[in-house]
Amino acid sequence: MRLWKNRQQRPLQASLAIDFLRFLLIVLLTVTIIIFGTYAFMQLDVAQKLQDYQLADPDLKTQASLYLDNPQSGPETEKLLRSEGWLEVLDSSKTVREVVGSKRDAPHSYSEEQIYQLLENDPDQAYYTSLAAYPQNGAAGWLLLKIPRDRIDITINSYPFMSYFNRSVTFYIMLGAMLLLLLVVTYSYSVARRILKPLKTIVQGLKEMIQGNYNTRLTVHAEKEFEQMAETFNYMADMIERTTIAKQRAEDSKQRMIMDLSHDLKTPITSIQGYAQALYEGRVEDAERQRKYLLYIYNKSFQVTRLIQNMMELLKTDSPDFLLKMGRHELGDFLREIIAGAYGEIEQKQFTLRLEVPDQDVYAQFDPELLSRVVQNLVTNALAYNPPGTTLRIGLAPRPDAVVIEIADNGVGIAKELRPTIFDPFVRGDEARTASGGTGLGLAIARKNTERMGGTLELSGTRQEATVFTITIPD
Repeated sequence: MRLWKNRQQRPLQASLAIDFLRFLLIVLLTVTIIIFGTYAFMQLDVAQKLQDYQLADPDLKTQASLYLDNPQSGPETEKLLRSEGWLEVLDSSKTVREVVGSKRDAPHSYSEEQIYQLLENDPDQAYYTSLAAYPQNGAAGWLLLKIPRDRIDITINSYPFMSYFNRSVTFYIMLGAMLLLLLVVTYSYSVARRILKPLKTIVQGLKEMIQGNYNTRLTVHAEKEFEQMAETFNYMADMIERTTIAKQRAEDSKQRMIMDLSHDLKTPITSIQGYAQALYEGRVEDAERQRKYLLYIYNKSFQVTRLIQNMMELLKTDSPDFLLKMGRHELGDFLREIIAGAYGEIEQKQFTLRLEVPDQDVYAQFDPELLSRVVQNLVTNALAYNPPGTTLRIGLAPRPDAVVIEIADNGVGIAKELRPTIFDPFVRGDEARTASGGTGLGLAIARKNTERMGGTLELSGTRQEATVFTITIPD
């Protein structure tokens, strides 16, 4: 598994771990650079200070030999003078005989008591004093060193680098802490931005969904978890959009169905009321005319009954409690029986029948009652909407995974503008509505029954056959 692959291919945990390792590497590199840079800078600075500020050791007890050999121009004397101190050469009576450097105080001779008082080096004294024996020509003598008190802090350190370091360590600690804090803040901002950016995109998408913009889709370029969230959001949005569209279509279909049903019921009921009122009021005295009125009332009431029955059947097909009686049955004889039942009407309508059913058995999975209604409905429609002399073809053909039944005719066909909605409830041509008195529910019921059995019902047409209904059911 590669650690350094694209963010979109990494889990968030791995991505944050890699970022943290990078952060630690940057911190270590920064600290190393600061330490070595500070050390190099201090070395250069101290090298210069060693030349400028190498001062004398004020304690003659430990450094007396360095002064006694050559107090006028020795190496320690040079350091002493640079420290603004001086040497006084005293004789046996403690009188100053010679001064090396610039004397800054007044006394030119000292008593024993004064010498002891000076050697106490009280903190209030202006000069630090040190004394060492310095014989002169066989006689007793003394070498008295004096150095300003404010120079002692520098000269007591034999290694100026440590003095410099002691003065600067706080500054560099603070500098390092500030740089470390800056790195932490930068890392925190980077991690927060990496997490917040895709989250803001998802939150904005949710706000759009709340406002009803169900066509909102997200594109997130981030770690795997965020991409999964975006994919889940898109799936949810797609499902909500489909459900909303389907719900709106169902609502529109319901409204249209109610309006069509009201229209289809109102027309025959109004006619029934008119003819019944005429008979009731005795305005029709001719017996033959009375019989025609009664027959018309009967036909219209039968049309209303059939419309209600079809509506009940359509609603029943949508009910989850509807029980199928699926089974594997032979289709050839099944179709022959249906056509035999309708043959009288086919002859009466003067249709030519072409039955294309193979001699060998063809089996399929279907509900015999439902499939019988589907075939009868399609045959009835062909007989109702086409003129005499039309050829009606009923074919059966097995396929690798299904069985196909075709009910076709070379009649007037179905208008192109009606084909996209022909399977919707109450969709009929104007002539059919006035002439045949069809309910407009037959094809809707046929398709729903076919789909209940796991099949499909489709409409097509050719030059030879204007209308071809194709039923496909699993074998």
